[in-house]
Amino acid sequence: MKKQETVEKIAALSEVSISDCEKVLDALEKVLSEQLSKKKGVRHLFHALYNLMRACKNRMSIILLLLWGAPLAYSQAQVTQNIRGVVTDRVSAEPISFVSLKVVEHPSIGGQTDLQGHFILQNIPVGRYSIQLSSVGYKPTIVQEILLSSKKEVFLEVTMDPSELAIKDVTVVSVSSKEQVSNKMALTGGRSLRVEEASRYAGGMDDPARLLSSFAGISPSVGNNGLSVHGNAPSLLQWRLEGVEIPNPNHFADIATLGGGVLSALSANVLGKSDFYTGAFPAEYSNAVSGVFDMKMRNGNNRHFEHTFQMGLLGLDFASEGPLRKNCDASYLFNYRYSTTGLMNKMSAGQTKDQLLDYQDLNFKLNFPSKKGNTFSIWGTGLVDKFLTQEEDPEKWKYIDDSKFSEMKQTSGTAGISHRYNFKNGGVLQSTMASVYTKNKAQENYYKDANTTTPYLDLDNRYLNLILTTAFGKKYSATHTNKSGVTLTHMDYTMNLGLSPFIGENLETISKGKGNTNLISAYSSSLFTLSNSVSATLGLNSQVLSLNGQWTVEPRVSVRWQSSPKNTLALAYGLHSRMEKMDVYYVQDKHTGEQLNKDLDFTKTHHLTLSYQYKIADNMNLKVEPYFQHLFDVPVIADSSYSVLNRSLFYVEDALVNEGKGRNYGLDVTLEKYLTKGYYYMLTASVFDSKYRGGNGVWFNTKYNRRFVVNGLVGKEWMLGVQKRNLLSVNLKLTYQGGNRYTPVDESASLHHVDKEIQYDETNAYARQFAPMLLANYAISYRMNRTNRSHEFAVKWLNASRTKEYYEHAYNVKNNRIEAKKQATSLFNILYRIDF
Repeated sequence: MKKQETVEKIAALSEVSISDCEKVLDALEKVLSEQLSKKKGVRHLFHALYNLMRACKNRMSIILLLLWGAPLAYSQAQVTQNIRGVVTDRVSAEPISFVSLKVVEHPSIGGQTDLQGHFILQNIPVGRYSIQLSSVGYKPTIVQEILLSSKKEVFLEVTMDPSELAIKDVTVVSVSSKEQVSNKMALTGGRSLRVEEASRYAGGMDDPARLLSSFAGISPSVGNNGLSVHGNAPSLLQWRLEGVEIPNPNHFADIATLGGGVLSALSANVLGKSDFYTGAFPAEYSNAVSGVFDMKMRNGNNRHFEHTFQMGLLGLDFASEGPLRKNCDASYLFNYRYSTTGLMNKMSAGQTKDQLLDYQDLNFKLNFPSKKGNTFSIWGTGLVDKFLTQEEDPEKWKYIDDSKFSEMKQTSGTAGISHRYNFKNGGVLQSTMASVYTKNKAQENYYKDANTTTPYLDLDNRYLNLILTTAFGKKYSATHTNKSGVTLTHMDYTMNLGLSPFIGENLETISKGKGNTNLISAYSSSLFTLSNSVSATLGLNSQVLSLNGQWTVEPRVSVRWQSSPKNTLALAYGLHSRMEKMDVYYVQDKHTGEQLNKDLDFTKTHHLTLSYQYKIADNMNLKVEPYFQHLFDVPVIADSSYSVLNRSLFYVEDALVNEGKGRNYGLDVTLEKYLTKGYYYMLTASVFDSKYRGGNGVWFNTKYNRRFVVNGLVGKEWMLGVQKRNLLSVNLKLTYQGGNRYTPVDESASLHHVDKEIQYDETNAYARQFAPMLLANYAISYRMNRTNRSHEFAVKWLNASRTKEYYEHAYNVKNNRIEAKKQATSLFNILYRIDF
């Protein structure tokens, strides 16, 4: 209803003049506007309305006015939110003053950074936006896909690249924040991730690890979120948090496959902008040969308290953040999650008979900035997993493993204190002291009958790593920036693994050890800005393992040429190395107890990557990336096809020698249209070949050589409801990839084996491949934004197509045949979320 129509109706009903009604209505609109802009509660609103009523002469007309006009004005009032943040120089890390900011979708809304680089854009209607930044001496920058909800204030940490070109040429295409990784030494081979994408992308399932499967160069597994990068085993991927290496952070890690799990324990509620590298990464990264997932926790809101509760089929979450005290920049942030299956088991008084899946995790960060350039933070992440499965009824046993009773408990935690100091003359000193603890206990027993079991596996491993890392970076001139650092990792361990050679026989010690050792690494990396269009990095990394005295020196180099505002070409090379997991060094001879692998050298690899990027528009980008990787000194079993490049089991029981090799090469292509005007899409394609040479000197396909992976993602958003403040989001992802590889079965040897254990034809390792797989995923959500809270309902389905994956071959006890075991792992989640 228009304002004039409202005035006329109220005047007729209350028998007062139109001019008096107009005055009261104007006063009412002013009161409502003031109350809503200040985000006051309902009590304050009614108090203001009462004062307005007392000031009016004709009480009856005011009552009618409130009954008619107040709900109308309140229901049509816009729900708004703020965007705060800080802008820094990407090279020197110093704050940038007087940067102009503009909301692309609302050009009238803008602002400027203060002397400390901070800014705030106020009273922006809820929705999806892009922010454009410009400053003299810097390349224009655009931050895309910012989601504003009614309760969650957005805080951005934006970096800008220095450039004289921005002064001379106003036609420069803006640099997208999605194309920039946090590490300024990384000129290619990296991708920036925002955790909001994990919630939005189909198949992400609110899991940052599963989000990676959407990108080029990654071969995902549906049954677990183990990630094969360019044909490498998932166990070769390095996970980092707050600058230190951490164990695999997945729930039920390393059970189905080494390097995988069910869901990441790192919640999307606490993670900030993170980087993922697929090859030739900068000198800062050591002990990694496949890829690096470098994750950061965001800081909590230091101005307002914000809380989140989420419940769904996969678990219950509660998150909270806010200032530690008034008039202080210190903040807290934490998230706790408990599994729905574990909760149901507790509600049934633990009466689960044949299966238990219980998990929980906690993430937190306390941030203490000061005005003297110091910033301290205390952070941590931890998980507890319990798994139990058994089938006591022999009538239901189909395979030999169905008669197995398995019980496992995993505990993992990482906590650290980080310090950052900005020197007045330029330069940043960053230091972190962290502790990483893991404890794994597992038992497996086989039923002889419904009442009798015999032990098959007994695992008890404990690891405690103390990590100290420090680095100093400084921009020494307009053309030279250097960052150098050192990391000391002190490892304490107690491990014991017993395994039975055959079902029913006594356990034999496979690996056993107790002690400590050190892994020390140091690096130095320099960035040279040769011109506005050409930059290069030159670095060196070295690491030594005191356990056996093995050491490496690894050069890293890259160059980037921006031939025009839309065309960029980059080339990078690096030598990288990685130590084995500690239990490998303590594999024992079953008869003498001698350590078989104590002198193993690092696995090493040469990485070479080329990248061509064409910026079609500010919101569209094409990237083509060929690569080549040569691995050498790979641990293998002598005179065998076994190689750690295919390792998926959580244990090793044989003597290894550094005589293996591997090679991976291929092409990654990405076409991405960022989320603007309510829709986005991304097409990725990877064509590759992955081979390895075992201890017998023969070249084979690796286990993860799928040959190709094609992903198609698309999503659409609609702003609905009053003032377009509710958000409906529909997202779809299709993946078409090569099938699982497997080694042919030696049926005769398998059927004559005492345990019917499958024997494979190792002379044709991974020679066969199943048919290609088509995977479908979708995510639908509806968010309702209200003044003091927001509600979200979502339905998410991973592998909605119910595509089956191959796991292994097994002997079927019912029909006396050997079969390929396949399973359709499909995760379905319905959730409700409230931000308040």
